[in-house]
Amino acid sequence: MRSLISISLLLSTALAAPALAQTAPATRSAPSAQPVVDTIPAARDIPYPGTMRLEIDASDTTQRIWRVKQTIPVASSGPLVLLYPEWLPGKHAPRGLIDKLAGLKVSANGKDIGWTRDPLDVFAFHVNVPEGAREVVAEFQFLNPTTEAAGRISVTSKMLNLSFEMASLYPAGYYVRQIPVQASVTYPAGWTAFTALRGKLTGATMAYDVTDYETLVDSPVFAGKYSSTADLGSGVTLNMVADSREELAATPEQIAAHKKLVAEAVSLFGARHFDHYDFLFAISDEMGGIGLEHHRSSENGVDTGYFTKWADGPGDRNLLPHEFVHSWDGKFRRPELLWTPDYRTPMQDNLLWVYEGQTQFWGYVLGSRSGLYSKEQTLDALASIAARLDLAKGRTWRALEDTTHDPIISARRPKNWASWQRAEDYYNEGLLVWLEADGIIRQTSKGAKGLDDFAHAFFGMKDGDWGQLTYTRQDVIDTLNRIQPYDWAGFFASHVNTPTAEAPKAGFTLGGYSLVYGDTPNSTTKEIEKAIKGIDQTYGIGLAVKNDGGEILSAIWDSPAFRAGLAPGMKIIAINGTEYSGDAFKAALTGAKADKKPLELIVKQDKSIRLLRLDYSLGLRYPRLAKTGEGAGSLDRLLESKTTSP
Repeated sequence: MRSLISISLLLSTALAAPALAQTAPATRSAPSAQPVVDTIPAARDIPYPGTMRLEIDASDTTQRIWRVKQTIPVASSGPLVLLYPEWLPGKHAPRGLIDKLAGLKVSANGKDIGWTRDPLDVFAFHVNVPEGAREVVAEFQFLNPTTEAAGRISVTSKMLNLSFEMASLYPAGYYVRQIPVQASVTYPAGWTAFTALRGKLTGATMAYDVTDYETLVDSPVFAGKYSSTADLGSGVTLNMVADSREELAATPEQIAAHKKLVAEAVSLFGARHFDHYDFLFAISDEMGGIGLEHHRSSENGVDTGYFTKWADGPGDRNLLPHEFVHSWDGKFRRPELLWTPDYRTPMQDNLLWVYEGQTQFWGYVLGSRSGLYSKEQTLDALASIAARLDLAKGRTWRALEDTTHDPIISARRPKNWASWQRAEDYYNEGLLVWLEADGIIRQTSKGAKGLDDFAHAFFGMKDGDWGQLTYTRQDVIDTLNRIQPYDWAGFFASHVNTPTAEAPKAGFTLGGYSLVYGDTPNSTTKEIEKAIKGIDQTYGIGLAVKNDGGEILSAIWDSPAFRAGLAPGMKIIAINGTEYSGDAFKAALTGAKADKKPLELIVKQDKSIRLLRLDYSLGLRYPRLAKTGEGAGSLDRLLESKTTSP
């Protein structure tokens, strides 16, 4: 009976359908569109009525839960919107960690008054302040990741990295620079805390001086059980925490190189935009790495061995120069559309090829001038950068400027085909653009000027001012033309706004070098292969492969490997009838150059195993820069020290 009833129902529905279709226009109406109403007050440049008090208990290093109590004065009853920071300076994207805020309770006069999350902006909490209340109290927890699967590890049993935007709210309707705040943090007993803020320590609690909310967010903390400091001169301090005391054992020569970095930077720019500057520096295999600029400090996290394995290669020594340069480029001088009055207003990243690209340029230059990198190591790094960018076939459809939007588009999620998709190429390709600009200035001025003159003119004014001075693309062009007249507008249009066939390498040519390839890895490639524990042959066959297990880490779009059907994640089981190993891979590539025969690879993908034949006969290929003339060229002079040793 059930089947018969079902069939009859289906038949009756089918027969009735035409009649319903005929009457539908007269009886049905589409849902009316609801207007999008933003009920959050816009930021105004007026003083906030009162000083917030922020109390953070960061003493838990086991469960790694920060407990927050925040007292926010209010001038009147009625609606109040509390915001959690979303668009964070230096991250160029909405990266606020609101998913880790939990247990929020808002009270006034000792009574819970509740809150409602805004349905359009989930970083906003609506509160109704009762009559007679002079302040509201927000209490919550910030749940730091205890595993890498949950996010970057910022608390371990030996150190922590506290950013105040993680553990605070702020009232909507005001520029953040207009909101006073007094913060206090309780740290694990016996630990030392470092930050650009100043305050008074009582027991394990540091009460920081009253500042504005913008400065608070721009002043993170590194704290640790094992710590050390070094005065680098010019008001700059290297504040170090590490997994062990042994990792802090810097030699006088190593500290001298860091002092030279500061001297070279101050000489380059001609002014300081800080009253004091604190490098926050963690040497750790346990806490997650970081490199993030702030106006009077920077967060820098490197692997263990920074000092103890100094002779093994430059490793992470480019990090400190890069982040230090940001005090001038990015924090003091900031693209107009990257400056925002609060942490809710979206940022526009179009000029990151200046903000990050020129910072990358000066980071390598200052690394060489200071001795943190040798000149040869710097040239090797530049060669590897240019060679890798030459492989980015994505440049044929995606201009350099479009990569400035990648922090928002991809948020640094992994990409299988990064050479086709492109990533944040404005860093390194921006470096090459500015290297070419330096070469043009030096050539057209007959060696009288260089990009140093631009840096001094553009970033070096207003000594001691650590506010912000915004700029536009036209400001960059105008300053360059004052230094050395040239078609700079056309130069940037062709290099930044137009898809190109290859990476800009004229900076090498103008500087007296050319990019060439050989069968010996340079110092940078050796570092890369050590880091990936594999073979980096992206410049030839188009693969980077693990030594053990043969996992393909990356495959270059339209390379010989790509055309043969190889993809990231596959595993090479055997090559030319021999079980895969790193040495067997290199031997097969070398042999293919001599006998001109296709390579035979047995590969595994998931549970499938296949035999692939790959036409390739160029052998091992590694990039380097070769001198093209006699004597010192303009690139040699660019990398030379400009100050005497400290």
